[in-house]
Amino acid sequence: MSTAPQNPTARPTAEQVEAAWKDPKLANVLYHDWEAQSYDDKWSISYDERCIDYAAGRFRLATGWDGRPYGHALELGSGTGFFLLNLMQAGVATTGSVTDLSPGMVAAALRNAEHLGLPVDGTVADAEILPYDDDTFDLVVGHAVLHHIPDVEQAFREVLRVLKPGGRFVFAGEPTTVGDAYARTLSRLTWKAATTVTKLPPLQGWRRPQAELDESSRVAALESVVDIHTFDPADLEAMATRAGAQQVRAVTEELTAAMLGWPVRTFEAAVPPGKLGWNWAMFAYHSWQRLSALDAVLSRVVPRAWFYNALITGTAGQWG
Repeated sequence: MSTAPQNPTARPTAEQVEAAWKDPKLANVLYHDWEAQSYDDKWSISYDERCIDYAAGRFRLATGWDGRPYGHALELGSGTGFFLLNLMQAGVATTGSVTDLSPGMVAAALRNAEHLGLPVDGTVADAEILPYDDDTFDLVVGHAVLHHIPDVEQAFREVLRVLKPGGRFVFAGEPTTVGDAYARTLSRLTWKAATTVTKLPPLQGWRRPQAELDESSRVAALESVVDIHTFDPADLEAMATRAGAQQVRAVTEELTAAMLGWPVRTFEAAVPPGKLGWNWAMFAYHSWQRLSALDAVLSRVVPRAWFYNALITGTAGQWG
């Protein structure tokens, strides 16, 4: 029997967190329900030009998209709808469906879609058993979702089942094994430094209340259960190919950009909401842009497995 909270906005109890250590899917529900209300702020997610360009840029990097829109798109592990809603605003798809194991995230994604006036429906669903008929979608997308799914190859099989013949999938934001190692190290060091320095009297205004820090640390500890996989790009390609995908291709991005981005995000999570302001957000974004440009040059000589983010695309087979 599930011990997930009936109210998706409720904070998980200590008993629920303890049960989640043995159940990755329950951990995903608890963790993402807990984060749903503040997720967009935590990750500096928006639905304006900045994130529209980011989402479309990832799609182009993976696919070489020529600008022609797809019809009906499905997002797996949609979270608050960041990837699909921004792709729709960029003209990648005309209608959308969002799915997530977390009821709180599905609700947040549908609220965001309604606010943007986008034709999107949604349902709570397991990526390994999608509640859709064969040959339903023209496009399936996901951002930072595959590493949460226990059986990634089964999820690929489900994606190919619900895609129309010739339909495409695109998954972005997946951690590489090498990238995850340095990102987590930098995040731990940043969290320790930020929560230690802000104990000093002159900087206590920059410190979250201790109860918030304790709660954050307790539930954030579930990341070790929620984040099940890291990927070598070649292994990710092999999984999709075994599932039956065609024209499979994985690319990677963010090396120096990730070495800045993870400490920045961790610092933002350690200080009170709104403390850093718009200027900080623009500094972080423009710094990421500049380092991403550098990484594009480095990608010519640095092995793809060393970069933090993996993106993978492929197509469902044509009949006949």
